[in-house]
Amino acid sequence: MGIAEKYEAVIGLEIHAQLATQSKLFCGDAASFGAEPNTHISPITMGHPGTLPKTNVKAVEYAIRLGIACGSRIENNNYFARKNYFYPDLPKGYQITQHTTPICVGGAITIKGEAGDKIVQLNRIHLEEDAGKSIHDVSELDTYIDLNRAGTPLLEIVTEPVMRSAAEAVAYAKALHSLVVWLGVCDGNMQEGSFRCDANVSVRPFGQKEFGTRCEIKNLNSFRFLEEAINYEVRRQIELIEDGGTVIQETRLYDPDRQETRSMRSKEDAHDYRYFPDPDLLPLIISQEWIEEVRSSMPLLPATLREQWQTNFGLSAYDAQVLSQDRASANLFTELIDLLGASQAKLISNFITGELASALNRSNVAAVDMPLQAKQLSYLLRRLIDSTISAKIAKDIFAFMWEEALNGKEVSDVDQIIESRGLKQITDSAALGVLIDTVLQANTKSVEEFRAGKEKAFNALVGQVMKASQGKANPQQLNELLRQKLQSS
Repeated sequence: MGIAEKYEAVIGLEIHAQLATQSKLFCGDAASFGAEPNTHISPITMGHPGTLPKTNVKAVEYAIRLGIACGSRIENNNYFARKNYFYPDLPKGYQITQHTTPICVGGAITIKGEAGDKIVQLNRIHLEEDAGKSIHDVSELDTYIDLNRAGTPLLEIVTEPVMRSAAEAVAYAKALHSLVVWLGVCDGNMQEGSFRCDANVSVRPFGQKEFGTRCEIKNLNSFRFLEEAINYEVRRQIELIEDGGTVIQETRLYDPDRQETRSMRSKEDAHDYRYFPDPDLLPLIISQEWIEEVRSSMPLLPATLREQWQTNFGLSAYDAQVLSQDRASANLFTELIDLLGASQAKLISNFITGELASALNRSNVAAVDMPLQAKQLSYLLRRLIDSTISAKIAKDIFAFMWEEALNGKEVSDVDQIIESRGLKQITDSAALGVLIDTVLQANTKSVEEFRAGKEKAFNALVGQVMKASQGKANPQQLNELLRQKLQSS
């Protein structure tokens, strides 16, 4: 048994999701990203004496929404606390957060683990404000402070230490990321810091019940970095223990260039922050009526949609999973079902997960920003369904429509494209027969190979007829007629 196989990792994640509100958590300053430094600030953001914070109701609603989706218990009586520490980008000298009364308690998210479905239990979900940003690359001598982000609303989602590998941690982070974006509570932009992960990592010998000493890796802003950082930290701790050393509780940072974690500071405990109730904020009372109002306004969750699609439309579990990865794709699928009928579910699914997904990827466009509307796509798919055009021609027309829409042009009418370019599918048996005869006469070697039992020769002949028809031959008719002629002559 190798050294690594003697130990198991114990992992818990703390994820900060910036809420998609227009204003900050306790004042009306804009919470948008990308403005000139220190332009989204006010006396409240700056913590001037005499200013009073006021809780953003939308942020509370978003917290309730996520709590419901995770099956958490929503606390009716909430209190905000001050978390005291000094850092240059924390203008008040404390952070307003929730300590003893998180807005959501418990809950769980199901992931695809290494041995099937795994339930990741949540400890809590609580509201807090973000700090500002320290900028170190403007000057070699000075650090600059941008307080635009200070006060923006965050949800901190804390798991129990139930994950046992970096792969499970990444699967959970991706599942939570998809959920907060689906619910519309967070835009999920990791490059802009809207979704950041802290990983608590420890190791222990297999069979030991007690946890080892944990280290926290801060501010991981990509799933790849999360996986690399955890794997490195697990190896580091095992090697340290095996060499007779002791793991100390500390906060570490991940250096992606060197692919290693580095010590940042000793890990603080709760008493180090001197939490106490914020005297400027009234208790936050969440009524059961409010909770039910939020529940009734929520979209169907991905798991519910997947179950419905498999039952009602006969989709495979895989297709349902892919279609429900983002809300825009799911909405498009539903709209096209309404326009074309449930009997076309498989064709619609194949189009969205195939041709459309490829176009989005090539153009680096998110599904939510797709330039074509469901109605425009339905016209194209309808002509494929009624055999006016072949699948190959449908791809060509889609590519043409996509480029028009992507460049801001008016999208051409599908029927006009078909008519003006002569793209209508050849379904006349006599016309197909002429094409087939011509191809058979010009490809006697392939004919002989087919009759000798080589099925690949048949596919080659199909390709030649399709080429001769400029992709307009009806594939099903072509296959039937070609096989008949080969077997009869």
